[in-house]
Amino acid sequence: MFYQELEKIIETSDYDKKFELFYKLYENIDSYNFTSNEKPKIFEKPSYADFCEIVHPARVPRRRGFETDEKKAVLLHAIVHIEYSAIDLALDACYRFRNLPKEYYLDWLEVAEDEIRHFKMMNSLLEKTGYKYGDFPVHNSLFEASQKTQDLLSRMAIIPRWYEANGLDANEKIIKRLQKTNDPFAKEVIDALNVILKEEIPHVSKGDKWFKWECERKNLDPLKTYFEIIDSFFKDWKKKDLNVAARLKAGFTCDELKILSNKEVNC
Repeated sequence: MFYQELEKIIETSDYDKKFELFYKLYENIDSYNFTSNEKPKIFEKPSYADFCEIVHPARVPRRRGFETDEKKAVLLHAIVHIEYSAIDLALDACYRFRNLPKEYYLDWLEVAEDEIRHFKMMNSLLEKTGYKYGDFPVHNSLFEASQKTQDLLSRMAIIPRWYEANGLDANEKIIKRLQKTNDPFAKEVIDALNVILKEEIPHVSKGDKWFKWECERKNLDPLKTYFEIIDSFFKDWKKKDLNVAARLKAGFTCDELKILSNKEVNC
């Protein structure tokens, strides 16, 4: 029942209904068991495909400026889309990987609950501009990454330890950019982004925990294994301007950060 209900929640495109179904499952989590011999379904399309136009990342509107309602909406829409995608990713982490410790499922359901709250917060700001989720094209890079990571090790490495960790870097940059404007609305957005930044660190940390748990279970070296996976997914992945403090809190080591940035990192 647990996995069947998760499948239904993930595929539900009406996000108010999706959240209602999620809260019902979450409130009754102690009544479920996590044992299953059934193979999980590989989803062919993301749940937002019913109300968003999906385009190549190069065709997504550029997030430049904050002077007009439309420019504000473009930035907020991109963040709303990330938060919505993160909800389904957290749920899929529970749905796809079965017969694991109960703590694993509690961790990712907690992440899903956070992501729902983040989505609602950012979507409310988006709607203040006169736009709504689905008014601009989106890409489905995160969904494609989930399709390509059908084992626990690569999923934890790529989704929380790569994409969500990248979000820690990007969030900080957006906040710094918005701090340069005197628009009162920018202050509202900054306040929301600071909440998300603080709460995303534990999300990455959960990914770090379960990545290292799986490495230990398979007798693998975490640092070597992480970069082998990254190399297999990305051709040119050198990072700039890492949010070192946030990444350290999330479980990254100084050695990892030095490799990621290809330079000395002040740890």
